[in-house]
Amino acid sequence: MPRHLATIASAIDRLIAAIGRAVMWLALAVVLLQFAVVVLRYAFGLGSIWLSESVLYAHAALFMLAAAWTLQANGHVRVDVFYADASPRAKALVDLLGALLLLLPFMAVIAWFASLPYVARSWAILERSREASGLPLVYLLKTLIPLFALLMALAGIAQAIRAALVLRS
Repeated sequence: MPRHLATIASAIDRLIAAIGRAVMWLALAVVLLQFAVVVLRYAFGLGSIWLSESVLYAHAALFMLAAAWTLQANGHVRVDVFYADASPRAKALVDLLGALLLLLPFMAVIAWFASLPYVARSWAILERSREASGLPLVYLLKTLIPLFALLMALAGIAQAIRAALVLRS
């Protein structure tokens, strides 16, 4: 049974890492798009709501889709005063309890109560930008919220599996 759990955790890790590596390129897109916005505005006196909203969409997608990858790589914010010097078993216990008691319930609340009704309403009307020349894809932007919760929950499940395996050994 532990081998099956390790396989599941590895599959989740591969999925999250693949998504993270794919969306990391959005960081470059954000910089280039923002540079274009600034050059167009200050060098040519042109403004583009479409281009400005593209920066916002790329920035949101980058952070919402790469958050699980950051958690997987231990790049998230954590108070390491006690954790850094803890034994591997103590770290595993903290990781297991953190995933089961904090991360997974919080992601369930975000997905079920906060984002799904919000996103469903947006999809029902195919919500567009409030600006006339803005992007007509607000419903896709809002879809990032439950996707974020799903990816974070998957990362939490993989973290809990790995921690349980450490505690079991």
